[in-house]
Amino acid sequence: MVGLDASAVRAKIDLAYRAESRRVFATLVRLLGDFDLAEEALHEAFAAALLQWPRDGFPSEPRAWLVTVGRLRGIDVLRRRRRFDRTIQDLRVAGLQAWPPQATAEVEEVADDRLRLLFTCCRPELPHDAQIALTLRELCGLTTEEIARAYLARPSTIAQRIVRAKQRIREQALPYEVPGAAELPSRSALVMRVIYLVFNEGYSASSGAERIRAELCLEAIRLARLLVDLLPHPEADGLLALLLLQDARRQARISEQGDIVLLADQDRSLWDRQRIAEGTALVERSLKSGTAGPYALQAAIAATYAESDAARPIDWAQIVGLHDVLSQVAPSPVARLARAIALAGRDGPAAGLKLIEAILEEGVLDNYLPVHAARGDLCQQLERVEDALSSFRRALELAQQAPEQRYLQQKIASLENER
Repeated sequence: MVGLDASAVRAKIDLAYRAESRRVFATLVRLLGDFDLAEEALHEAFAAALLQWPRDGFPSEPRAWLVTVGRLRGIDVLRRRRRFDRTIQDLRVAGLQAWPPQATAEVEEVADDRLRLLFTCCRPELPHDAQIALTLRELCGLTTEEIARAYLARPSTIAQRIVRAKQRIREQALPYEVPGAAELPSRSALVMRVIYLVFNEGYSASSGAERIRAELCLEAIRLARLLVDLLPHPEADGLLALLLLQDARRQARISEQGDIVLLADQDRSLWDRQRIAEGTALVERSLKSGTAGPYALQAAIAATYAESDAARPIDWAQIVGLHDVLSQVAPSPVARLARAIALAGRDGPAAGLKLIEAILEEGVLDNYLPVHAARGDLCQQLERVEDALSSFRRALELAQQAPEQRYLQQKIASLENER
C-alpha cells in the first residue's frame, strides 16, 4: 500500500468489490447456509477490508481473505443470535479458522459455488418470476430497481418476490446443490434462460449512462461455459455460442463518445475474431446434433451476421430462413419482429414494415422500444417522415438508457430538419 493515498485505496477496494463480491457471496451461502446471513457477512468482510488493507497492505489472494473474514464474521453473528449452535460447531470442526490453506481451497471451488447458487435460485419449488428475480439479485448483484425496470414492475414487487423466495428456501430446507443426472436436463432450461437474461442486461443495459455493462456479459459467458461443461447438450452449446457471438461485437457497438453504433456502421476490425471463431464452431456442433433449439438458432443467425464484411454482404436470405425455423420452434411477437427486420433486409423496407405494423396492431408490444424504433427506421427509408417521427418519439418515451435517448433524439432532430 506504500504510495497510495486514501482515494486510491478506496478505488482499489471498490474494484475488488465489483470483481469479487458475488463470487465471495456464493461461497458464503454454501458455508453459512443462509442468503441474508451471507449478504451481511459479505458486507462485514468488505468493511473489514476498508480498515485493514490500507494499514496492512492488500493480501495476495483478496478473494480468499474476504471469504475467510466473511465466514468468521458470519459465525460471530450466529453466536450473537445464539442459534444454529450445531452449525457453528460443524464449521469450527471443519477448520474454518485455518487460513490461508482452507480459504485458498475454497477459492478454487468458487466456480462450483456460483453454479450451485444458480441452481438453488432456479429451484422448481420457487415461482418462475421469483427464480429470475432471485438469481439476478443474488448471483449477479443487480439492484431491485434494475430488475424492476427490466420487467416493467415496481421495485417493491420485486423485493417481495425475493424475500418470499428466500423464506421458502429456508422453510423447505431446499438444498444448495447442483441437481443429479436425472433431474439436470429439466432444471437446466430455466437456468439457461436466466443466464441469457443476465447477458441481455449487460449487453443492452436497461437504464443508466452506459449502454453496455461488460462485467455482466462476461459473467453470463462464464456461467454458460460452466453449464456446457456440466451439461453437454446442443442447446447449452447454442447458448454459449450466442453469447460469444454477440459479445464479439461489444467494442464496436459504442463510439468513443458513448453513442450507439449500428451494425452497418461498425468498425469490423474491432470485432473479436477469436470469439467469433469459437462461437461459430459451437453453432456448427449444435446444429449437427439435429436437435438444435432456440438458442442454437439465434446463434446461427448471429454467426451469419458475423461472417459479413466489405467483400461479403449480409446473407439476408439465410437469415430469413433461420428466422422462419426459429418462429416455428419458439413463436413469439419478438421473434416475429426480428423476422420482419430480416425480411426488410431481403425484400425491402415495405415488406418488413407491413409485418411490423401488423404486430403493433395486436398491441402486445406497445411498450417495447425496439418495435417502435424499427418502424421508425423503415418509415424513414420509405420517406414517410411524419410516421417515422411518430415512431421515434414513442421509442424515446420508452427509452430508459442514456445512449438510446441520445440516438433517438438525433434521429428526431434530423427528420425535423428535413420537413
